[in-house]
Amino acid sequence: MTMDEGMSGEAIPAEGQGGEAVRGAGIQSISRAFSILEEIARNRDGIALAELSKRVALHNSTTFHLVKTMVSLGYIQQLRDSKRYRIGRRLFTLAAGALDEIELVSLATPVLENLTRLTGECSHFAIRSGANIVVVAKTAGAGMFQMVDQVGVVRPAHCTALGKVLIAALTPEQLGRYVASHEMQRFTPKTIVEPDVLARELDEVRRNDIAFDDGEFDSEARCVAVPVRDFTGQVAGAIGVSGPIWRLSIQALQEKAKQVRDAAIDLSRELGYEARPEPARLLPKVAGKKR
Repeated sequence: MTMDEGMSGEAIPAEGQGGEAVRGAGIQSISRAFSILEEIARNRDGIALAELSKRVALHNSTTFHLVKTMVSLGYIQQLRDSKRYRIGRRLFTLAAGALDEIELVSLATPVLENLTRLTGECSHFAIRSGANIVVVAKTAGAGMFQMVDQVGVVRPAHCTALGKVLIAALTPEQLGRYVASHEMQRFTPKTIVEPDVLARELDEVRRNDIAFDDGEFDSEARCVAVPVRDFTGQVAGAIGVSGPIWRLSIQALQEKAKQVRDAAIDLSRELGYEARPEPARLLPKVAGKKR
């Protein structure tokens, strides 16, 4: 016999009689398809066919046929007006299925452990839950005195660094509904309770991609947090470190902010996000802000 039968009864080439060639061609097509997907994902405003072919080093006709197949399957979409290509809904559905809470925790935990090792402070990863945030993963620092938050604890968003990062990512409409429906409780003399002051604070968070809590939720604690992004570029959560004010001075907080940023980059990369190179940013001042 020159052919073997597959499990479905379909005839497939036998080893040594075309099977290797077919397998090789299949692997090459899959490799090319993923290269195309990755390049399209890097261009959030879409990319034209000619430019896409150039980026992946394929002939226009080869790129077109692969893209056409992925468009028909829903993994790529073509914008009606510009004819440029973007990632399709089906790929989002697949990715969303992988990014459930358990997966987020499993990816975040080693990053938090490394962050704690570098800073000596308690590290947290949180996601938004309505008007509040939920700490879904944490690691304790090595010091004698540590923050006592446990995994699963719910905290207000308006007065925590983690929360500010998460609500700063809301659309203007979502933020408007948040402010209108959420009573901003005062926990300490430093807690922000005025909507206009919170709006200015969140503008600063968006500009600098970092948030601080200088005794706003707990008068004896300070925290710094940075957004974590998924493969779409959207904020999937927030990562930060916290500690008592007598150990975590304003200067120490600023110094640890760089390590928190690096941890956020690492975790974002695990979620499929590749940050574009940006010019170095000066850290905003923590102290002296008018409330």
